[in-house]
Amino acid sequence: MGVLAGARSGNPSSMAADHTRAPVLEALADYHRQGRMSFAPPGHKQARGADPAVREVLGDAVFLGDVLASGGLDDRLTRGRVLERAQELMADAVHADQTFFTTCGSSLSVKAAMLAVAGPHEKLLIGRDAHKSVVSGLILSGIEPVWIEPRWDAERHLAHPPSAADFEQAFEAHPDAKGALITSPTPYGACADLSAVAEVCHRRSVPLIVDEAWGAHLPFHPVLPSWAMDAGADICVTSIHKMGSGLEQGSVFHLQGDLVPADLLQMRADLLGTTSPSVLLYAGLDGWRRQMALHGEELLGAALDLAAEVRAAVEAIDGMHVNDRDDYCGAGMADDLDPLPGIIDVDALGITGYQAADWLREHRSIDMHLTDHRRIGAQITHADDRETAGQLLAALKDLAEAAPDLRPGPRVEVPSPSGLRMTQACLPRDAFFGPAEKVPVSEAAGRIAAEMITPYPPGIPAVLPGERLTEPVLRYLLTGLEAGMNLPDATDAGLETIRVATRVAE
Repeated sequence: MGVLAGARSGNPSSMAADHTRAPVLEALADYHRQGRMSFAPPGHKQARGADPAVREVLGDAVFLGDVLASGGLDDRLTRGRVLERAQELMADAVHADQTFFTTCGSSLSVKAAMLAVAGPHEKLLIGRDAHKSVVSGLILSGIEPVWIEPRWDAERHLAHPPSAADFEQAFEAHPDAKGALITSPTPYGACADLSAVAEVCHRRSVPLIVDEAWGAHLPFHPVLPSWAMDAGADICVTSIHKMGSGLEQGSVFHLQGDLVPADLLQMRADLLGTTSPSVLLYAGLDGWRRQMALHGEELLGAALDLAAEVRAAVEAIDGMHVNDRDDYCGAGMADDLDPLPGIIDVDALGITGYQAADWLREHRSIDMHLTDHRRIGAQITHADDRETAGQLLAALKDLAEAAPDLRPGPRVEVPSPSGLRMTQACLPRDAFFGPAEKVPVSEAAGRIAAEMITPYPPGIPAVLPGERLTEPVLRYLLTGLEAGMNLPDATDAGLETIRVATRVAE
C-alpha cells in the first residue's frame, strides 16, 4: 500500500507538476546505476538465485525490477518520497485531490473504500450489478447492503447501472444509509450519470464510491464518458491493467472532498494491503500515468478511430452485431457508452458466447475477455493497431463461417429480470460464516445460500450469501454450467451440491 499523497489541479504543487517525470521508474534506474547490493528480500537477489528455466521464460528484467519499496527503491524511512511523488503526479493528471497506488488489484481497493464509508451493520446503497469483490467486502465487513436494482434490458438480458432516481428512492426508504456505491462503466461499457448520482448523495452529505475499474482511460480523452472525479464522486477505484498499460493487479484510489477523511481511508486500506508491495506494479502505474499525461489524447483518439472501424466491420459480418448507443442508451437504459469494450452479440449465429470464445482460442489463437450466453467482448485499447484489428476481424469472419457446424448452441435458461432477483434473507456475513451444510442442488430452492456463485467474467454474482435460493436462478446456473459458463467460486465445481445455511440457522 502506498502513502496517501495530496495533489489537486490549482494547488501550487499541482501548477508545477512535471509529467515528463516518472519517480518510480527513475528511482529504479538509479538503483541499478548505483550497483546496490541487497542482503534483504527478495531472495532471488536481482535474478542471481532464480531458477534458470524461470529466468529463460520471464527474462531477467522482471527480477531486476523486483526490489523492496522501502529499503530498496527508497531508503528505509522513504525520505526520497519516491512513491508519494508518483502519486501526486497521478492525482494531478486526473484532477483528484489525493491518490495512492495499490498492488492487490481493485478487488482489494473497493473493499477498502467500502470500509472507509460504512462499518458493521451500517447500511450502504449498492447497485446489484456490483462485482464479486464488493460482495466479498460485505462478507468481511458486516455492512448491510441495500440493493439498488440495475436498469434491465429484458430483450438482451443485460444490466445497466442504476439511475440517480433509483438511488434517490432508496435513500428516502433508508435515510440512515452511510453512502452509495455504483459500478460505472460496467464490463459491457454501459455508463451511469455519475454527476446526478453524486448530487443525490451530497444533498444528504454522504459519499459516493464509484467502482470504475473499467474506466482508467476515461480522463484522457474528451469524447469518452465523464469519469468519476470530474463527476463529483468522493472515492474512485480504478484498475490500470484493464484499459490502461499497467501490469495485472495494478490499481489506484482517487479521493476528493472532505466526506471521507484521507487518513481513515488509508487506515482501512492498510488492514487489507500487503506489506510487501511490488515495485514492478508501482512502475507500471507510474509509467502509464506519464504516457497518458503526455500522449493520452492522441493515443486514445487513435484507439477510438480504430474501434469505430472495427465495430463497422464486425457489423458487416452476417450473424454478428456490435452493441452500440442505440442498444444501450435511452429511457430506462444506460446514460452513456464507452465504445472501446466492443461487445459482440453472436446470438444470430445460433451459438453461445462460450462457444465463440472457445472456438476463437482453439482455432485462431485469439483470446476474448467477456463471455456470456450470447456475447463476446473484443476490447480495443491504445495498444491495438490495424494489424491486430485485422487478425481479430479475420478470426471473427472465420467464426461466422464455422458457426453452422457448432449449432445448436446449448440453451442457457436466463430468467426474466424479476426472476433473477432473490430475497436477501440475512446479512451476507452472517450466512457466510454461520452454520452451513451442503445439499443437493435439486433440494436447494427455498434454502438460504451460504456461498457466492459468480459467472466469470464479468464477475457479477448470481447468488449471494444470505439470499433465499429460487428454482429459476438454480436452473440458470445449471444450464449455464452445461453450456460452458465459468463458476470459479462455487464450492462444488460441478454444482451438484450447494452450500446453504443449516435449518437451525435459518
